[in-house]
Amino acid sequence: MKFSFWPNPAQPYAEALDLAKHVEGTGWDGIWYADHFMPNAPDTSAPWPEAWITLAAMGASVPRLRLGTLVTGNTYRHPAVLAKMAATLDHITGGRVVLGLGSGWQENEHHQYGIPFYTVSERLDHLDEACQVIRSLFTETKTDFAGKHYHLEDASLEPKPVQHPLPLLIGGGGEKRTLRITAKYANEWNVWGDVAILRQKMEVLDAHCADIGRDPSEIHRTAVALLFMSEDNAFLEQMRNADLQQPALIGTVDEISDIVQEYEDAGVDELIVPDFTLGAHRQKVETLDRFIKQVAGR
Repeated sequence: MKFSFWPNPAQPYAEALDLAKHVEGTGWDGIWYADHFMPNAPDTSAPWPEAWITLAAMGASVPRLRLGTLVTGNTYRHPAVLAKMAATLDHITGGRVVLGLGSGWQENEHHQYGIPFYTVSERLDHLDEACQVIRSLFTETKTDFAGKHYHLEDASLEPKPVQHPLPLLIGGGGEKRTLRITAKYANEWNVWGDVAILRQKMEVLDAHCADIGRDPSEIHRTAVALLFMSEDNAFLEQMRNADLQQPALIGTVDEISDIVQEYEDAGVDELIVPDFTLGAHRQKVETLDRFIKQVAGR
């Protein structure tokens, strides 16, 4: 099982880079970055760097970790432009990029920047076409595509990515459309979830793979959950009773180890740990070190 790190995009770049260098040196496998332009909150004035520029800088400074977006909203950029960005970064990093892509969901950034938001169904239609465009540009000498939303004529993308293929990760758990798009096009998949959610979503994903005749083992499965790891039982009980809005790993080191084993037994190939709940910089480092050493056994 792989273990990767997700730094809060609101923190200064210098701190995020310091964390990236630290997790690389202590045995983590990858670093993921949220591709949003602002917080999903009434007050959007907080500093919020752009994800792909940040990953490019990190990739040039951190030589081993896999790097990816978790995830890029397809509405933000034309898929041909996004494919060019990902391929360029793959060369900068020597073949370590994962292109994480989703249909887009955060309405405030669309409204503020004048980006069309569309309906849920329309956004999923765009995502399906975008996956076809990106895969063709990555693999074909020339691409002609005449879809409802995207049109390419005799389009080239050079140089091709270093990786063959550069992994396309689809983020999301929508069982009718998103997981079917995943089955059709993705090399990797991500969803927020506890073990029960992961088992349910993977059953649906496997069924979609069976419908289209694809081997489900070809899809690398990744999961995200908040982390609350402590030896303070009162704190842990408080977190278990809190309305966290997101799946979370809550427990002592031994309890977290057992939960992570359940994720692996369920078929999760990579667990991604955000630092959103880990406190200030020094406390983050201490918790990340304890997790990678005592839980992951690195």
